[in-house]
Amino acid sequence: MTTQVATAVDVHQHLWPDPLLRALHRRARTPLIRRSGQGWVLRIDGEPEWPIDLRDHDPVRRAALVADDGLDEAWVALSSPLGVEALPPDESAELIAAQHEGTRGLPAGLRAWASTGVASPDPRALGAALDEGFVGLVLPAGALSGPGGIDVCAPLLRLLEERSAPLLVHPGPAPWAPPSPAGAGLPDWWPAMTSYVAQMQTAWLAVRTWARPAFPRLRVCFAMLAGLAPLQAERLAARGGGAGGLRDPLTFYDTSSYGPAAIAAMAAAVGADALVHGSDRPVVDPESDAETPARARNAARLLAPQEATR
Repeated sequence: MTTQVATAVDVHQHLWPDPLLRALHRRARTPLIRRSGQGWVLRIDGEPEWPIDLRDHDPVRRAALVADDGLDEAWVALSSPLGVEALPPDESAELIAAQHEGTRGLPAGLRAWASTGVASPDPRALGAALDEGFVGLVLPAGALSGPGGIDVCAPLLRLLEERSAPLLVHPGPAPWAPPSPAGAGLPDWWPAMTSYVAQMQTAWLAVRTWARPAFPRLRVCFAMLAGLAPLQAERLAARGGGAGGLRDPLTFYDTSSYGPAAIAAMAAAVGADALVHGSDRPVVDPESDAETPARARNAARLLAPQEATR
């Protein structure tokens, strides 16, 4: 796995390597994948069944797409809505080990985020992953939904802070914050517009309120612009939560799933330097605008100073 820092990065992509796909296929309960007709489907708690194209998770093909995008690297991760991090420790450890195994030796142009179970966090395993060259840690937003979850995750956050390694906060459940049950008749996009947004806004508030004071040097990146949580600053102030500190040099927001209007509003609220390029590929087809190259270069500031200046 490369440890060379790139100048233009997509910080938010998902790649499920063959060892993970095989492990998901062996499972008898969610999360799992199964054949359906001529293809494959993913089954996870709280969401409709999703068709998946295994070609989307070919590392060589993905690296070629990164080059086609005009980028130097993409940072790939396990997708937290699968609920892997929220499984009992033995189950989460098996699937995360498969993910890590499959993302060792990625082709040039790809680098991986580490994952960890949150029912029984293991900072030693995270430290070993960082030693191997994993870029940082992705955690489900549900694990950071209040002071209790932040206390549970504190050993992980402390290690990231000590190592100047970034944290990516992504929608997803925790054992104490399970997904909402999928309702019959709801459209496929419903979770992405409801529970995902709520999870990200909650995590942003919790990190601001409890994690940032405890870990002032922690580098944090929120997926999907934190569900636009910073744009709620006026309401936050009106309800007694204060509205200061929106421009935090160690807090970043990836732009996945949003367009020019939301991105411009967030840039005005938190500063353009806080926005990084994240595509959410292959879940979402990447879109670019004139500011994408600048946002892609902002990713270097997510990394430890000694690494970002190499």
